[in-house]
Amino acid sequence: MNAEHHAVSAGTTDTADDGRPDLSNSNVREDLAMAGRCALVHLPTGRTCLLPLRHQGPCEFHRPQEAEDVVAGGS
Repeated sequence: MNAEHHAVSAGTTDTADDGRPDLSNSNVREDLAMAGRCALVHLPTGRTCLLPLRHQGPCEFHRPQEAEDVVAGGS
């Protein structure tokens, strides 16, 4: 597990400058992250957290179609 943590934290400085160093992580949806959402993907189910970035409490995972609606609607 530590090896994964080091690989994620060793991301490029470009993403760190954007305020989202987690974009280099494969379980974060870039399109939702750029829209200000948490965007963490639960890999076994494909569900995505649509809460705002740096929300308090646990993630709330939603179906992929709901995530697509957020991206398309910009809400």
